[in-house]
Amino acid sequence: MARVKNVAATRARRKRTIKLAKGYWGAKSRLFKMANQQVMKSLRYAYIGRKRKKRDFRRLWITRISAACKQNGMNYSRFMYGLKKAGIEMNRKMLSETAIHNPAAFTSLCEKAKAAIA
Repeated sequence: MARVKNVAATRARRKRTIKLAKGYWGAKSRLFKMANQQVMKSLRYAYIGRKRKKRDFRRLWITRISAACKQNGMNYSRFMYGLKKAGIEMNRKMLSETAIHNPAAFTSLCEKAKAAIA
């Protein structure tokens, strides 16, 4: 029989993978080969998700701003153009929060944007 060297490192590596696979269904949480495949796939999904999160939030903010602009008789692109012309530099996250929590302030921003365009 072949002599196995450094079994401690192999066991530690396998335990680390099995620990990452905790909560997976069936053999994917118990058997090393299946767990390893699933962990690699899961880590890939997590990496992609961290990139997507930024896109998804930006889309959400733009949708909220657009809805608030429509209530004030503007569309999103004219609003953003007006803000730029008026010299108001607010990011989309803050504009979205303003639209939700302080509609009066957002209305005044819309008026300033309209005035800058006209």
